[in-house]
Amino acid sequence: MGLLRASQLAVRAAGCRSSPVSKIKSWLSTRAAHLGDTNILLMGPPGAGKTTVGKIVASRLGLPVVDIDDDVLEAAWKMPVAAKLAAVGGERFLEEEGQALCNFSASRCVVSLTGSNPLHAEAMQHVRDSGLVVYLDVDGEDILRRLERMKVNRIVGQEAGVSMRDVLLHRKQFYEKWLDVRVLCGSGETVEEVADKVLKAVDRYRNHDEETYVSTRGTSTEPSTEKKHFSDVVVEGLAADGGLYVPKKGFPRIDAREWMRLAAMSYPERASVLLEKCIHPQDVSALDLRAMVTSAYGSNFSSEAVAPVRHLVRNQYVQELFHGPTASFKDLALQLMPQLFAHCLPPMCNFLILVATSGDTGSAVLSGFSRLSAADRRRTGVLVFFPEDGVSEIQKLQMTSYREGNAKAVSVRADFDFCQRSIKRMFGEAGLTGHLAVEYATVLSTANSINWARLLPQVVYHSSAYLDLCRDGVISFGDPIDVCIPTGNFGNAMSAVYAKEMGIPIRKVICASNRNRVIADFIASGEYDLRGRPLMPSHSPAIDILKSSNLERFIHHVSGSDGCLVRDLFARLDAQLHFRVPEPLLGRLQREALAGWCSEDDCLAAVRSVHAQTGYVMDTHTAVAQAVADRLQDGSCPVVLCATAHYGKFAPSVFRALGVQNAPDDPVRQLERLGACASGPEIHGAMVKCLKEGGRRKHAVCRPDYAVLVEQVESMIEDSFLQVT
Repeated sequence: MGLLRASQLAVRAAGCRSSPVSKIKSWLSTRAAHLGDTNILLMGPPGAGKTTVGKIVASRLGLPVVDIDDDVLEAAWKMPVAAKLAAVGGERFLEEEGQALCNFSASRCVVSLTGSNPLHAEAMQHVRDSGLVVYLDVDGEDILRRLERMKVNRIVGQEAGVSMRDVLLHRKQFYEKWLDVRVLCGSGETVEEVADKVLKAVDRYRNHDEETYVSTRGTSTEPSTEKKHFSDVVVEGLAADGGLYVPKKGFPRIDAREWMRLAAMSYPERASVLLEKCIHPQDVSALDLRAMVTSAYGSNFSSEAVAPVRHLVRNQYVQELFHGPTASFKDLALQLMPQLFAHCLPPMCNFLILVATSGDTGSAVLSGFSRLSAADRRRTGVLVFFPEDGVSEIQKLQMTSYREGNAKAVSVRADFDFCQRSIKRMFGEAGLTGHLAVEYATVLSTANSINWARLLPQVVYHSSAYLDLCRDGVISFGDPIDVCIPTGNFGNAMSAVYAKEMGIPIRKVICASNRNRVIADFIASGEYDLRGRPLMPSHSPAIDILKSSNLERFIHHVSGSDGCLVRDLFARLDAQLHFRVPEPLLGRLQREALAGWCSEDDCLAAVRSVHAQTGYVMDTHTAVAQAVADRLQDGSCPVVLCATAHYGKFAPSVFRALGVQNAPDDPVRQLERLGACASGPEIHGAMVKCLKEGGRRKHAVCRPDYAVLVEQVESMIEDSFLQVT
């Protein structure tokens, strides 16, 4: 009977194009046509509304609806499902239910699965092959209230003494194993609202070509070029015209009820949901993405919260972004980005990742890529260029300690801007990239924040900071906060702007500079001027940067995606070391961001003052943010300071700030001495371990000559990919 019913439904589906619903709303039938012969399979726990939502979706699309409980199981068993469960028990029920589903066949239908179907792997694989699995991720408290109203007090697999809440939590892993797309439902959403979300999710899945990326320097008047999807921009890194990739349609907007669902989740759960919304599932499936996120934010972080928020002083909170393996905020992106990169790699080529670093990126890249599988490491090399005298001693030791796989750090007797400029020049020279491709079957890419996959994960932690404040009762959702970020390359600040675009109520992004105050001057005046401007070493070397790459994305964002303007401005910067934005654009820049800077003395004074008040020790970059926030933030709302590194990475400067005499020279002893001074945060164990095991190793040092850096690239390729075994 079940098979007969399914056959009849499939026949009905073939003739549904001329149904009254389709005539009334022809755009719905167009949607249905995109489905081909596949089904829409609604999955979720009991009480998620699968049956009711399925009927609404089917009606709007003019398609038949199948309810597995009513149309398949009860028809086959000739008894109610509840009676069957009572008669045979949970284990036998799951097996018989699974076998019935294995015999089910239909096409072009909306199918409402049972809450327990996903617990039978063979059955789920069978139905998944027939269509798109849409997971109705409904709020657990909503589920419990519905089940109570339905007088359901026991579900399949629920043992005596086990609560319904625990069973639902256990089942979540099975739903997430089989989903193709997730429909995140806010608390209290109606079935009509959920049905709307299902239709949008199906549309998105089927229309991969509409989710593309463009260069910040692209123009609408240029002839159409090949569409770029997420997987393309991850591998390419930099656009062919020298611009940076951004999503053509911007970021998805998330409503308040969905954000509040995320507030109760862990950091990896938040990351999975947010990144699913930003990465098309045909580029990276939800299952693969969740596996990557779980690997990225697990035991490699010293804090289970990953990026916890702590109260500092007054209305200031600090988000600790340094609990990853290399003790800097770069780990939040670079424990995930290499996995995304490896997943998106086309076959038959080797890839060399080129990185310019002002300190923290280098070790984070080396750490992240070292955790790839052996097969991925064999075809992926990493070459890091850093300024010999522009990073802290501990940062240098961290970078030069990596000797795993095809990974190497080389210092240059120049500043960060020279290293970054040289890498961008290599990408732009067709002769060089063509030579490497032909001679070595090797393609260049990058893991700097110019790469979209490097910037995107940072959006998660800005969102997470706000959600933590909501969860902890500091604010209610919708209340504004400010975010103060020590920034040199503008990537961290840009990711906060994107979090705001997604719906996080960030009032102002406050950009904090040290005495290399190019960003502060630009946002104040609209003039970006590098003429005769030397880079000055500071106590906060990771933001000792004059040419801020991600500023290009910011101007593109606030100008309404004016690629012609961006191209003109940055061509002038390259040629004349100077540009000025139009006055109306300056007003829009200043509505999005504030900016300030502090002196070297102000930086050390901030470390000293906060420690005296609280016992908490900040690193010198967080101190820049704290000093600027004190000056610019009006106190009318909370401000979150991005603590971008652990204080141990800049121990000599912190000793100086705290007035510690006779500080040890040995880096490990420095960390131990500082840890004894601090009530928090704790000593960074992974950093201590790295320094103890790595020791001092010789590393290559290059003169500041572009040709020499190119030689290093070619030598690295030969060493990595031409070894004969």
